Amino acid sequence: MRPEVDPDAALMLRVQRGDREAFARLVDRYQQPVISFVYRSLGDLAEAEDLAQAVFLQLFKSAGRYRPSGKFSTWLFTIARNLCLNEQRRRARHPAESLDAPREDGEGGSWVSSRESGEPGPVDLTLRHELEARVEEAIQALPENQRTALLLCREEEFSYDDISRVLGCSLTATKSLIHRARETLKARLKPYLHSGVWDSEST
Repeated sequence: MRPEVDPDAALMLRVQRGDREAFARLVDRYQQPVISFVYRSLGDLAEAEDLAQAVFLQLFKSAGRYRPSGKFSTWLFTIARNLCLNEQRRRARHPAESLDAPREDGEGGSWVSSRESGEPGPVDLTLRHELEARVEEAIQALPENQRTALLLCREEEFSYDDISRVLGCSLTATKSLIHRARETLKARLKPYLHSGVWDSEST
């Protein structure tokens, strides 16, 4: 029985041969997951979009070094994590004002209560945004390796084995990181666990 071939790995092998269409397909498939991962690692959407471009540029430039020994996604997110670490080090060396200050939701219809459509009113939206902000703050406060492990597990649905490859640590250490991250979040978000914004079972 022939082993299953990772379709993304097959596309990456085509990229090695200069196939730009294959590269475009990989970008299209992974652009949003990478932006989401970088955003939740750094907390700045504009910066996440810029860094995601750098991730795919690095992916293209290092295509010749790619070997399909594991899943393509683990290789891609290893690149993403390394660039996030570089950015965090740069921030530590050159601290500056945060660019991700909360914005007022004064545009569009998000503050308009529509009873006919059943959409949440301004009070509900305000509370939900506040609780979601607390969740993001709690995730941002985690140590980098715990945060990365949790995001890959919860958001990208990586297996523990794949996460251990991205982090470069043992399977046991990976499980421990995720467990500690979950316990820390549950402790910090205890007042909100039954609010409906944060599902404790999904952490």
